Amino acid sequence: MTRIDSAHETLTEEFRGTGSISDDIAEPRATQADPGSVLERDPGMPSSTWRLRSDAWEYLRFGVKRLALGNDDTDTLTPDSEIYRSLRSLETIEMYWAGFGQRYVTGITDLLETGDYVTALDRIGRVVNRLRGDTVPEDPREEFIDELDRLETSGDGDPRPRFEVLVVDETTAADRDTMRAEALRLRNPADDFIYEYVIVPSADDAVAAILTNPNILACVVRPGFSDRTRQSLSKDLKEAIGLARTDSENTNTIAPARSSLASVQRVLGIADTLAAIRPELDLYLMAGAHIEELAGALTRRFRRVFRREDQLELHLTLLRRVSHLYDTPFFSAIQDHARRPVGVFHALPVARGGSVVSSKWIKDLETFYGLNLLLAETSATSGGLDSLLAPVGTIKKAQDLAARAYGAKHTFFVTNGTSTANKIVHQALVAPNDVVMVDRNCHKSHHHAVMLTGARPAYLEAYPLNDFAFYGAVPINRIKQMLLDYRAAGRLDEVRMITLTNCTFDGIVYDPERVMAECLAIKPDLVFLWDEAWFAFAAFHPVTRRRTAMSAAKRLEDRLKSSTHAAAYREQQSRLFKTDGDPAPDSAWLSERLIPSPDAHIRVYATQSTHKTLTALRQGSMIHVYDQDWVREAEESFHEAYMTHTSTSPNYQILSSLDIGRRQVELEGFELVQRQLDLATSLAQAIARHPLLRRTFRVLTAHDLIPAEHREVGRPMPLRDGLTSMWQAWANDEFVVDPSRITIEISRTGVDGDTFKHEHLMDRYGIQVNKTSRNTVLFMTNIGTSRSAVAYLIEVLVKLADRFEEEQAQRDPELPGDLSVPSPPLPDFSAFAPGYATDAVLPDGDLRAAFFNGQRRGTVEHVSPEALRERVRTGEKPVSAGFVTPYPPGFPVLVPGQVITSEVLDFLAALDTREIHGFDARRGYRVLRG
Repeated sequence: MTRIDSAHETLTEEFRGTGSISDDIAEPRATQADPGSVLERDPGMPSSTWRLRSDAWEYLRFGVKRLALGNDDTDTLTPDSEIYRSLRSLETIEMYWAGFGQRYVTGITDLLETGDYVTALDRIGRVVNRLRGDTVPEDPREEFIDELDRLETSGDGDPRPRFEVLVVDETTAADRDTMRAEALRLRNPADDFIYEYVIVPSADDAVAAILTNPNILACVVRPGFSDRTRQSLSKDLKEAIGLARTDSENTNTIAPARSSLASVQRVLGIADTLAAIRPELDLYLMAGAHIEELAGALTRRFRRVFRREDQLELHLTLLRRVSHLYDTPFFSAIQDHARRPVGVFHALPVARGGSVVSSKWIKDLETFYGLNLLLAETSATSGGLDSLLAPVGTIKKAQDLAARAYGAKHTFFVTNGTSTANKIVHQALVAPNDVVMVDRNCHKSHHHAVMLTGARPAYLEAYPLNDFAFYGAVPINRIKQMLLDYRAAGRLDEVRMITLTNCTFDGIVYDPERVMAECLAIKPDLVFLWDEAWFAFAAFHPVTRRRTAMSAAKRLEDRLKSSTHAAAYREQQSRLFKTDGDPAPDSAWLSERLIPSPDAHIRVYATQSTHKTLTALRQGSMIHVYDQDWVREAEESFHEAYMTHTSTSPNYQILSSLDIGRRQVELEGFELVQRQLDLATSLAQAIARHPLLRRTFRVLTAHDLIPAEHREVGRPMPLRDGLTSMWQAWANDEFVVDPSRITIEISRTGVDGDTFKHEHLMDRYGIQVNKTSRNTVLFMTNIGTSRSAVAYLIEVLVKLADRFEEEQAQRDPELPGDLSVPSPPLPDFSAFAPGYATDAVLPDGDLRAAFFNGQRRGTVEHVSPEALRERVRTGEKPVSAGFVTPYPPGFPVLVPGQVITSEVLDFLAALDTREIHGFDARRGYRVLRG
């Protein structure tokens, strides 16, 4: 169904009888007509409260407007009507959001019960306008707004950025009013920001608030709170709260406070839970009695402890802390530079617009991009701005702030993409003849990096998805088996690093904590490089964050410190090693989830294409580092590699965008990512439910993309079932599917993916997609995706489905369809040719030697696909002279030194990708002469 927010008729159809608004956050209630019945929650409605809240208020305005105008009979306003269902839902929702609050909702209910629909409509309109960011008009019926409501809404037209502060304390209504009034009194016109309180009485309510309200940036805990909520929450939200609290108890490794006060223990518990769910929140404690004992017991959990009378200090602290998040040191420096009058007597004619603004012929450059782009052009050598190669000022500070945001120990900006970021990390950490275990299907930049460093790749094979012509991810047992093989051959010391793609182009996400833990149990000094080119957004959602490399490294580091872990390690070692010290058979190591030594080293690197999933200009990327051996083992070599690959003339606009993009995700990342995931789920829902769309397209789920042995939770689309299902899957399954990516199987259209992408989506309707396979199309949502964009895509798909059905009806049944011939199986890496293989036992080889042999004209010949196939048929083993890489997705099917097989040739022949790097359509493949 097409969603258009402004169309009231559409809203009516969306909400009538679904139960989706009131039941997703509030417990379903029996109807008055049938007390035994339960209003069923729409199983496809995701649990994003921003949408429930917005839609509930929008529907209320529509429904009450019809009553006010006399378009609906008042007899329709029954207790089980959608208007009352929405109000019941909002009674719970508004408890967790600042602004109008539960009393405001109760007041609207009272107005409807007395038949004053006009006043109710006015009050609803104030909320809708505020949610949309519009100026809220004065309420014409002022007698219905008390003084506190008037104070709270008086700043609705204030243009300053606003945030919300959670207060956890069981107080009376009068105390809550006093607290809010005090906060309003402390507002100063000179403040850069304004904030409002969200006051909840219990630990459960505090967890519910930070799971549902992304506007909360800080939390004040007061010891008087209770433990359990008294709200009628939905089953999904109650279970999510339980999971969150249990998860934090299981992962917390900070030594418990030595205090006999039960209140201290409760404070510690809620602090640990809130920090585990949303570590970006600042936690403060406000107490009266025993403040000294509390301060000594609370270790690193709270940023500061206040007495209850220190309201002004709390106010100033909240504002100052948000100013630190808002700070963009390099972007501010660029703006300052652009405003300064300077004389340019160095390179860059374009600087200050010198060669543009006075030109007769290229003034359209300034017209199109604006003068600020030119005013900001300068060089680090000219002074006034920091140097990317040797940062000591604003760039260094900006990188430190990014490290804080992403949970890294160090972060480095890269201005020429993650391809370069990968080469930097490889060069910094591996040396010639080191073995690097590489996902064969990782981006080509890893293969090139291995070649440049002289390391020897040992290719790991992902599980194939032959029905859809792309690969999944590498199962943990394949990684463990390869490490065990190197150990058995006496070569484990040569294995230096493992690099994997998290998440893959098609959205398969690893469990990095499990992978690193089990690999470190076999080799405790392994280095890990996680290519998270498509996963930068994941650091800003409570569920997806746990599968990012930096979060996993932190969790693993904390786990290794615990006495419980040490005991488990000793117990497992007694099983995995015989009394004579020899290891047990490989089957024992593969059948258990391995526990690393408490002395294992956490050495983790992540490369992220910030520009792909967050706000940054093209080629803006980051390298995140969580390396316990950074100073001793990596710092100097890393900086040398950084110097090798980083331009001495970096693009300052890219750097500025990385800086301000970091500000955005720290202040509103949770909201943006939550919305992104929700919209993707809505798209999948629409396709799966629409009668025409589901006849033509099929949404691929975890059941299609992840074999059953790698799933424990087993739900096809966990987020569709609610936050709890997603939480469980992301905590337990070996692989999960990134819900922001929707892969559609299109076999029933009769056209291949490339044709569908170019001729139908792009050329006809202007819809851009990145990747297709022979019979699939990948749609990706991002933090810039809107509901209108999703609605437009659904509309286009409906039109295309109708067109394809008509074409299929007219098709000659005797003619084969475009997709009637199945794709050949996806080929594994064959092997390095004997001249380049290290030995005949293990898979690594000398990629560098093969590459440079392939650069010499006399050692290479070009062979057509037909002639090459004939050579293979007659028993020859031709060897590739270079990389052959279909793009997208950008991983090589052939690498230098690899034996070319019939399976590889069959796969390449069936590709519908228009761009294949390393293959000349006129001359054929480059092959090394025998």
